[in-house]
Amino acid sequence: MFIVIITNKCNKQENIIMLLVNKTDRKILKQQLQKETFKRRTISFYKYFEIENPQEFRDNLFIKWAELNCFGRIYIAREGINAQMSVPEHNLDIFSQHLYSISDLNQVPIKYAIEDDGKSFYKLTIKVRPKIVADGLEHGTYDLSKVGNHLTALEFHNALDDPDTVVVDMRNHYESEIGHFRNAFCPDVDTFREEIKLVVDKFQDEKDKKFLLYCTGGIRCEKASAFLINEGFQHVSQLYGGIIEYAQQIKQLGVASKFYGKNFVFDERLGESVDGQIISRCHQCGKPADTHTNCANDDCHLLFIQCDECREKYDGCCSDECKTIFHLPKEERIQFRAKNAQKYAESKIFKNRLRPRLKQKNV
Repeated sequence: MFIVIITNKCNKQENIIMLLVNKTDRKILKQQLQKETFKRRTISFYKYFEIENPQEFRDNLFIKWAELNCFGRIYIAREGINAQMSVPEHNLDIFSQHLYSISDLNQVPIKYAIEDDGKSFYKLTIKVRPKIVADGLEHGTYDLSKVGNHLTALEFHNALDDPDTVVVDMRNHYESEIGHFRNAFCPDVDTFREEIKLVVDKFQDEKDKKFLLYCTGGIRCEKASAFLINEGFQHVSQLYGGIIEYAQQIKQLGVASKFYGKNFVFDERLGESVDGQIISRCHQCGKPADTHTNCANDDCHLLFIQCDECREKYDGCCSDECKTIFHLPKEERIQFRAKNAQKYAESKIFKNRLRPRLKQKNV
């Protein structure tokens, strides 16, 4: 299931670092996933708490969760854990028992996916990072023990009707484009670190108003609300459990959703519909569409919205140019990239981009 890699790093003295990772080719892993005969559940959870040794904490989790055949993408930092996972249904009880046996994670809220075919992840990836949510702020800029008022799904739902309330989407533009709450301010940004500062600047003269924050599962709102409070905002509340919990609770209550469209998720699905509506459009032809894809040209890998017709027309690419590159033999593609590297450095065709640069008519 996993292997141990031993690497050496020399910096005055030699250190040996053991990394527990799954190095199996992703094509093989995806094939194995499709052949599974049991059901998986997609879950997510997070918690801010002090982790003294993130690497040791990470390795212990990897060993146990690999034994349970868990997949997912988990980030560990000194400030806590952020996890999106796929757990075999028959191992859910054992997984929960293990999770809750960790004192700092005892009874941490687990959120279940809105739409779930069990194919959200195909391997287990656990990474140690400086922060579980990159905010671009120095340590001590805000106090995470002083966060906004947590609102239940129904409380948040009702609060949306207050005309004097400012509703802020604390996600990136590509997330809010396919789905958001009614009358929400959706910043046109690529990253959370851009957004958190933009929101403070935009509402600098409205700090006495009531603010409602929301995000996918709640983790970004914890930081955002703490930062806003530190900056002098007086009435900050947040949707507890995020859009995921809201969609689940509203459905159970039989109440019409005030979240329109699809909830973007960071796994193989890239989205799950909340109310069945399509509020966005294909970036190539303009038809109603809400399916994100990464450009099939790996040298571009642009994340954009593409309808089924354009997917077939452009073979999953974002432009005619990328389609041409995509169909080149591997050696020619490598040569093409080397020859045109300088030319495309400015246009960023060889760099990951989050927003389409609409330079061509068909894009």
